[in-house]
Amino acid sequence: MSVTSKYNRIAPIYELIDLPLELLFFRRWRKEALSGLSGRVLEVGVGTGRNLKCYPVGCSITGIDYSERMLEKAREKARGMKNVTLLLMDAEHLEFPDNSFDYVVTTFVLCSIPDPVRALKEMRRVLKPSGEIIAIEYVHSSNHLIARFEDLINPVTCSLIGDNTNRKTVENIERPDLPLRK
Repeated sequence: MSVTSKYNRIAPIYELIDLPLELLFFRRWRKEALSGLSGRVLEVGVGTGRNLKCYPVGCSITGIDYSERMLEKAREKARGMKNVTLLLMDAEHLEFPDNSFDYVVTTFVLCSIPDPVRALKEMRRVLKPSGEIIAIEYVHSSNHLIARFEDLINPVTCSLIGDNTNRKTVENIERPDLPLRK
Protein backbone atom coordinates (compact mmCIF):
# COMPACT_ATOMS: atom_id res chain seq x y z
CA MET A 1 0.00 0.00 0.00
CA SER A 2 1.41 3.43 -0.95
CA VAL A 3 2.00 6.21 1.55
CA THR A 4 -0.72 8.21 -0.19
CA SER A 5 -3.21 5.36 0.28
CA LYS A 6 -2.27 5.07 3.95
CA TYR A 7 -2.83 8.77 4.58
CA ASN A 8 -6.07 8.76 2.62
CA ARG A 9 -7.21 5.89 4.85
CA ILE A 10 -6.27 7.49 8.19
CA ALA A 11 -7.31 11.09 7.34
CA PRO A 12 -10.55 10.90 9.36
CA ILE A 13 -8.69 9.97 12.57
CA TYR A 14 -5.27 11.49 11.90
CA GLU A 15 -5.56 14.29 14.44
CA LEU A 16 -6.58 11.85 17.17
CA ILE A 17 -3.48 9.72 16.61
CA ASP A 18 -1.06 12.30 17.98
CA LEU A 19 -3.45 14.38 20.10
CA PRO A 20 -1.50 13.92 23.37
CA LEU A 21 1.75 15.09 21.73
CA GLU A 22 -0.11 17.93 19.99
CA LEU A 23 -1.47 19.19 23.30
CA LEU A 24 1.79 18.74 25.22
CA PHE A 25 4.33 19.99 22.66
CA PHE A 26 3.44 20.34 19.00
CA ARG A 27 0.87 23.15 19.26
CA ARG A 28 3.34 25.40 21.10
CA TRP A 29 6.17 24.52 18.68
CA ARG A 30 3.97 25.34 15.67
CA LYS A 31 3.02 28.76 17.06
CA GLU A 32 6.62 29.61 17.94
CA ALA A 33 8.02 28.55 14.57
CA LEU A 34 5.37 30.07 12.30
CA SER A 35 4.09 33.23 13.99
CA GLY A 36 6.90 35.48 12.70
CA LEU A 37 6.81 34.49 9.03
CA SER A 38 5.92 36.84 6.18
CA GLY A 39 5.69 36.85 2.40
CA ARG A 40 5.13 33.73 0.32
CA VAL A 41 5.13 30.48 2.29
CA LEU A 42 5.07 26.93 0.91
CA GLU A 43 3.94 24.32 3.40
CA VAL A 44 5.01 20.87 2.23
CA GLY A 45 2.76 18.18 3.67
CA VAL A 46 0.01 20.50 4.85
CA GLY A 47 -1.95 17.43 5.97
CA THR A 48 -5.14 18.31 7.82
CA GLY A 49 -4.14 21.97 8.04
CA ARG A 50 -3.12 22.13 11.67
CA ASN A 51 -0.59 24.87 10.95
CA LEU A 52 -2.93 27.18 9.04
CA LYS A 53 -4.13 29.17 12.04
CA CYS A 54 -0.53 29.72 13.21
CA TYR A 55 0.54 31.85 10.23
CA PRO A 56 0.31 35.64 10.36
CA VAL A 57 -2.53 37.14 8.32
CA GLY A 58 -0.06 38.85 5.96
CA CYS A 59 1.40 35.57 4.68
CA SER A 60 0.41 34.10 1.35
CA ILE A 61 0.32 30.37 2.08
CA THR A 62 0.46 27.59 -0.48
CA GLY A 63 -0.05 24.19 1.13
CA ILE A 64 0.60 20.95 -0.72
CA ASP A 65 -0.07 17.34 0.18
CA TYR A 66 -0.15 14.07 -1.74
CA SER A 67 -3.27 12.85 0.07
CA GLU A 68 -6.58 14.17 -1.23
CA ARG A 69 -8.38 13.08 1.94
CA MET A 70 -5.93 14.99 4.12
CA LEU A 71 -6.39 18.03 1.87
CA GLU A 72 -10.16 17.78 2.35
CA LYS A 73 -9.59 18.24 6.09
CA ALA A 74 -7.23 21.17 5.44
CA ARG A 75 -9.79 22.79 3.12
CA GLU A 76 -12.34 22.71 5.95
CA LYS A 77 -9.88 24.59 8.20
CA ALA A 78 -8.97 27.04 5.41
CA ARG A 79 -12.57 27.94 4.65
CA GLY A 80 -12.79 31.74 4.63
CA MET A 81 -9.00 32.20 4.63
CA LYS A 82 -8.31 34.21 1.48
CA ASN A 83 -4.51 33.94 1.86
CA VAL A 84 -4.44 30.11 1.60
CA THR A 85 -4.17 27.96 -1.54
CA LEU A 86 -4.20 24.16 -1.16
CA LEU A 87 -2.95 21.85 -3.92
CA LEU A 88 -2.58 18.12 -4.48
CA MET A 89 1.12 17.72 -5.22
CA ASP A 90 4.10 15.45 -4.61
CA ALA A 91 6.94 17.01 -2.55
CA GLU A 92 9.50 15.21 -4.70
CA HIS A 93 8.19 16.97 -7.86
CA LEU A 94 7.18 20.51 -6.93
CA GLU A 95 5.35 22.29 -9.72
CA PHE A 96 6.65 25.78 -8.95
CA PRO A 97 9.34 27.89 -10.61
CA ASP A 98 12.75 28.27 -8.97
CA ASN A 99 13.04 30.93 -6.25
CA SER A 100 9.27 31.21 -5.66
CA PHE A 101 8.95 31.24 -1.86
CA ASP A 102 10.29 33.20 1.09
CA TYR A 103 9.80 30.21 3.41
CA VAL A 104 9.29 26.49 3.02
CA VAL A 105 7.69 24.82 6.04
CA THR A 106 7.58 21.13 6.95
CA THR A 107 6.06 19.78 10.14
CA PHE A 108 6.27 16.05 10.78
CA VAL A 109 6.36 15.19 7.08
CA LEU A 110 9.94 14.19 6.17
CA CYS A 111 9.37 10.87 7.95
CA SER A 112 6.72 9.89 5.41
CA ILE A 113 8.05 11.20 2.07
CA PRO A 114 9.43 8.20 0.17
CA ASP A 115 12.61 10.07 -0.91
CA PRO A 116 13.16 12.90 1.60
CA VAL A 117 16.47 13.96 0.05
CA ARG A 118 14.85 14.50 -3.33
CA ALA A 119 12.05 16.47 -1.63
CA LEU A 120 14.61 18.62 0.24
CA LYS A 121 16.37 19.36 -3.06
CA GLU A 122 13.04 20.45 -4.53
CA MET A 123 12.32 22.61 -1.49
CA ARG A 124 15.68 24.34 -1.87
CA ARG A 125 15.03 24.84 -5.58
CA VAL A 126 11.75 26.72 -5.02
CA LEU A 127 13.11 28.71 -2.06
CA LYS A 128 14.39 32.22 -2.77
CA PRO A 129 18.15 32.70 -2.16
CA SER A 130 17.30 34.77 0.93
CA GLY A 131 14.65 32.24 2.02
CA GLU A 132 14.55 29.82 4.90
CA ILE A 133 13.34 26.28 5.47
CA ILE A 134 11.45 25.86 8.75
CA ALA A 135 11.35 22.18 9.78
CA ILE A 136 9.72 20.69 12.86
CA GLU A 137 10.39 17.01 12.36
CA TYR A 138 10.67 13.67 14.05
CA VAL A 139 14.34 12.70 14.25
CA HIS A 140 16.18 9.52 15.08
CA SER A 141 17.14 9.86 18.73
CA SER A 142 20.74 10.21 19.83
CA ASN A 143 19.78 8.33 23.01
CA HIS A 144 20.72 4.69 22.43
CA LEU A 145 17.68 3.23 24.25
CA ILE A 146 15.16 5.51 22.52
CA ALA A 147 16.85 4.92 19.16
CA ARG A 148 16.58 1.16 19.67
CA PHE A 149 12.86 1.53 20.46
CA GLU A 150 12.40 3.63 17.30
CA ASP A 151 14.15 0.94 15.28
CA LEU A 152 11.89 -1.73 16.79
CA ILE A 153 8.61 0.08 16.12
CA ASN A 154 9.59 1.42 12.69
CA PRO A 155 8.23 -1.59 10.72
CA VAL A 156 4.87 -1.15 12.45
CA THR A 157 4.56 2.62 12.01
CA CYS A 158 5.83 2.38 8.45
CA SER A 159 3.35 -0.32 7.46
CA LEU A 160 0.36 1.26 9.23
CA ILE A 161 0.76 4.96 8.48
CA GLY A 162 3.89 5.33 6.36
CA ASP A 163 5.98 7.02 9.07
CA ASN A 164 9.65 6.11 9.41
CA THR A 165 10.43 6.66 13.10
CA ASN A 166 14.12 6.02 12.63
CA ARG A 167 14.85 8.19 9.60
CA LYS A 168 18.03 10.24 9.89
CA THR A 169 16.33 13.57 9.19
CA VAL A 170 19.03 15.85 10.61
CA GLU A 171 21.69 14.10 8.51
CA ASN A 172 19.47 14.40 5.42
CA ILE A 173 19.00 18.13 5.94
CA GLU A 174 22.73 18.66 6.54
CA ARG A 175 23.93 16.63 3.52
CA PRO A 176 26.76 18.32 1.60
CA ASP A 177 24.83 18.03 -1.67
CA LEU A 178 22.07 20.15 -0.08
CA PRO A 179 23.96 23.35 0.67
CA LEU A 180 22.31 25.28 3.47
CA ARG A 181 21.36 28.83 2.66
CA LYS A 182 22.17 31.32 5.37
